[in-house]
Amino acid sequence: MVELKGKILAGKILVAPIAIEEKTASGIIIPDSAKEKPLQGKVVLVGADKKDEPMEIKAGDTVVYGKYAGIELSIDNEDYLLMSQTDILYIA
Repeated sequence: MVELKGKILAGKILVAPIAIEEKTASGIIIPDSAKEKPLQGKVVLVGADKKDEPMEIKAGDTVVYGKYAGIELSIDNEDYLLMSQTDILYIA
């Protein structure tokens, strides 16, 4: 688990993006310039419920989010996305 010195605000979640495949099914290697931003990740930390919106996501969930969702953060040389619960499209 990630250890932060602060806390996540209500309605926000911290997601560790899941790396996408570097090869296609036929074995072609995809260069970095052609890779797209990962669209799914594992929830690491969850903020509290908002007054009018209960938190439906919990730590450990795998989620799918939009292409431009969240703010990229680097914590202890690990990349994460900080986003609102409303940015989540699907919980696996």
